[in-house]
Amino acid sequence: MTESPQTFGDLALEVRSKNAGPFWVTMEVFLRDEAGYARASVLSEETIAWLYDVRAEDVQIFRILALNVVKISFPRPVAQGGLLDRDVHAGQHHVPLASLPVPG
Repeated sequence: MTESPQTFGDLALEVRSKNAGPFWVTMEVFLRDEAGYARASVLSEETIAWLYDVRAEDVQIFRILALNVVKISFPRPVAQGGLLDRDVHAGQHHVPLASLPVPG
């Protein structure tokens, strides 16, 4: 990659989301290297709260430097399989995060 990444999807090897039980979503951002991991340090509970319309105090962020991974968990907007659930496996929740611009 010769140009500077524009989004977290560009910065990462992979951004994915999945169920973490019927009431939680987990997302993982697998960064290419330590430099990308350092740039991802701007991901905060407040940023995720704003992006997913959840309370910042409900967001959990786990940073795994040895793997260059940032793991993010937050409560699902509706329970898995509930009447208003549009993504039973939480497989599409990562898209807003992957599309989020990386600050300069």
